[in-house]
Amino acid sequence: MIAFVSGPVAALAPDAAVVEVGGIGMAVQCTPDTLSALRIGQQAKLATSLVVREDSLTLYGFADDDERQTFELLQTASGVGPRLAQAMLAVHSPDALRRAVATGDEKALTAVPGIGKKGAQKLLLEFKDRLGEPVGGGRAGVGSAVTAGWRDQLHAALIGLGYATREADEAVAAVAPQAEAAVADGAAPQVPQLLKAALQSLNRAR
Repeated sequence: MIAFVSGPVAALAPDAAVVEVGGIGMAVQCTPDTLSALRIGQQAKLATSLVVREDSLTLYGFADDDERQTFELLQTASGVGPRLAQAMLAVHSPDALRRAVATGDEKALTAVPGIGKKGAQKLLLEFKDRLGEPVGGGRAGVGSAVTAGWRDQLHAALIGLGYATREADEAVAAVAPQAEAAVADGAAPQVPQLLKAALQSLNRAR
């Protein structure tokens, strides 16, 4: 098993990074949250999980060991493969998932693309004794401390992914209503979700 990769970031894409390890470019599938912290040419260290299939070898990368362990634990539930597990971590931090399971929060799980109401109910039952209790005092991850600074973080993430300043400006403006609606509801804008929406707006514009 490849437990982690460490080296300079050679390339970034909307859903993956290429990290140079010993002269070899390792393609690593990552969530928008993890990708937003990476910059081309800078050193990175990602915890990884290798998923082996008959026709493919896919390396998934995470900001820390907690995310990787949660990713692997999520796949112990029936019907949850690596893609859905990664989607869950793209929307929620590990602690947010633990909190959702501990409180029986169906809405938190149905916020993940691919999970409906019945699926959420089933997963809540399956994860009840698997994920454990929340370890933090609040939502872990980028979104916990972001209210006014979401624009700067989102803009920097888009630039890091290789978009031009003008494109980043337009994408930030496109998702501003979504962020402002969250603030109006008393919640902090979640940068990972905003980044996904921004990438979608950029893809539509091309």
